[in-house]
Amino acid sequence: MFSDLSSKENSIPTGIETHAHLLLVSASLSNGNDVDRILLSAGYRVSCVDTVSLAKQFLSNHAVDLILLDMAVMTEAGPAMVQTLAGTDCVILVNEHQAYLAAEAMRAGAIDYIIKPFSQRQILDVVRGALRLRQAIPNLIATSPQSLQVLQLARRAAKTSATILIGGESGTGKERLARYIHEMSSRAGKPFVAINCAAIPEAMLESILFGHSKGAFTGATANQQGKFELAQGGTLLLDEISELPLALQAKLLRVLQEKEVERLGSHQVIALDVRIIAASNRDLRELVLQGAFREDLFYRLDVLPMSWPALRERRDDILPLAEYFIERYAAQQGYRLGESARQQLLSYDWPGNVRELDNVIQRALIMARGLHIQAVDLMLPHYAAEADTPQPQALAAPEGLSETKRHAEFQFVLETLRRFRGHRTRTAEALGMTTRALRYKLAAMREQGIDVEQQIQN
Repeated sequence: MFSDLSSKENSIPTGIETHAHLLLVSASLSNGNDVDRILLSAGYRVSCVDTVSLAKQFLSNHAVDLILLDMAVMTEAGPAMVQTLAGTDCVILVNEHQAYLAAEAMRAGAIDYIIKPFSQRQILDVVRGALRLRQAIPNLIATSPQSLQVLQLARRAAKTSATILIGGESGTGKERLARYIHEMSSRAGKPFVAINCAAIPEAMLESILFGHSKGAFTGATANQQGKFELAQGGTLLLDEISELPLALQAKLLRVLQEKEVERLGSHQVIALDVRIIAASNRDLRELVLQGAFREDLFYRLDVLPMSWPALRERRDDILPLAEYFIERYAAQQGYRLGESARQQLLSYDWPGNVRELDNVIQRALIMARGLHIQAVDLMLPHYAAEADTPQPQALAAPEGLSETKRHAEFQFVLETLRRFRGHRTRTAEALGMTTRALRYKLAAMREQGIDVEQQIQN
């Protein structure tokens, strides 16, 4: 049986916008819940089928944003059937005795499940959360089993108010994972505020975190909200929390315990409603043993720990990420990864993780002679080492490169030099080349009349 509920769409109250198209696959539309009515009243377009085979038939001819699949209609194929539903995001409906089937379905690719009977609010929360997954969060590409496992945990964590501690190497995308959790939570419409504890001078950190009152210190000419207040109702990410001085760790612990904050120079207590996510590329347990991090604060933060894997541990994500960056930096220009480039990307270990891949793709777009990006265009360290000979043709600006692209290449090198304050070794590492190759590049720039040292100082 199939119904697109087209007649019911006209019953949607005026002012409610019809948005996503949902496919409900269920033998019964009641189960104690008038699911179609609930979804329609919320403004969704709903189509219904009562078998998996009809669902497949429908999907072959219609675009659907989300499938709601009742396990009661599953055949002997079981939860693995999720994999066959045209790659469309799927939420599983189960009764309380089918939780194990929900777990199997999620391993097969379902993004969430809900237990029957459920309230109107519960089903709408699940649907809204599932649809938010379709809104791409920059750089958060997850196709590998390792990444998908983390995202499943993140989605479960987002439904709680618990404090989360995200571990992982530098450059893996911890902030983007934190933002993902925020977007999947009930706080999605509220502020997401991030602060890098390692990037702010210790003397300023307390004021930036907690705020200050006028006259609290020299230069405090006005009242200033801190990051906690700015994140009110939303989420605060404390990135690189391992770098927080011990004295501030004690103050942070009190804020987390009491759920209130006082600005510097003020005795007024401000109640907080903020979800805390902390992140670190260092092992906090080890720092606790070393006396560099408070044990009580660690356990306050480590309620829901998770780790974003290094890029070398999720190689299935490398090429999708690379293609994402190509589209981001050269949208609709037709650039494609050649086979040699794809192999280079997959064989490299990515010590700088996603951040390094981002830089490599930017560089490759500058260096590419045509629309097909080749291995030489990537200028990965091991490739550069092989080409690091007295004939550095591969490292110089390619013959036939347009003046516009040559200029862009030079500017990219100069910007990287400025970022590392002229430090050659660090610049070469960031650019993915040897220091000798960098010297060749700088010599070529000087031959073109560029005052490198002057440019670095600008």
